[in-house]
Amino acid sequence: MGHNIGVVGVVLLLRRGFIAFATVNQVSDESEVQQEEQEWWQAPGMPWKDKPGKADIWCLSLFGIVFVISLLLLPIRAWALADQARYPWGVALLGSNTLVTALGVVNGVGAALPFVWPILLGGIARIKFHALYWWAGSLWGRGYLDMYAEQSKRAARNVAKVERIAKKIGPWGFALAYLPIPLPIGLVVFILAGAEGMKLRTFLILDFIAATLWMVPFYYLGHSLGEPAQEVLEVYAKFANYVVIALMVFVFVGIFRKQSKQKAA
Repeated sequence: MGHNIGVVGVVLLLRRGFIAFATVNQVSDESEVQQEEQEWWQAPGMPWKDKPGKADIWCLSLFGIVFVISLLLLPIRAWALADQARYPWGVALLGSNTLVTALGVVNGVGAALPFVWPILLGGIARIKFHALYWWAGSLWGRGYLDMYAEQSKRAARNVAKVERIAKKIGPWGFALAYLPIPLPIGLVVFILAGAEGMKLRTFLILDFIAATLWMVPFYYLGHSLGEPAQEVLEVYAKFANYVVIALMVFVFVGIFRKQSKQKAA
């Protein structure tokens, strides 16, 4: 999830949030059995090293709330794509690369839809959950990264790769957080910002600037593509609802498989 606020970024956010939430519930249900061997908070896959307090439980549980909210926001993409007049509102509500590109496309072929205020509000929309990662980093250090890396060997390699780069470039990592590539750049940058003591205000300012600026090239990409891209966009809009359904199925299948593997182990 780079930690993109596009389709892939939302899916990864949902998976991470629900996995964390499900892990807490699963451990709570089995706590009586595990207590004889170890305390429930010592179970594998937890981000903390010591007995968690209320702040730790709240932080981890909030990832489950993020999952629910993000799930409710998914249909907005299909709603916005159904009508060009809704593109600005879709950008403002989601900060989506897809929608900001679509907005550029229609303006490039003659429409005169607003784009400045949607991009500015979209920057806020993109960072709406990121303070949670900062908080996780401030509470557990890189513990959440360890939890994420345990998903697979590939995830562990990707985290290690991005972490080496992020530590070298410091706050400039925010400039890379929204690169549309399949690496958890944003996740690592946001967690490390909290772990290394960056103030929340500084974090939010840097994140907002990076999130907003990254939408500008997507807008002008759509604007320059013009009519050929509009035809593709019209086709995509027709199938947008099916894309949302497919994403939700992908998320829940991935979660089910992971939980099944955990139970089998």
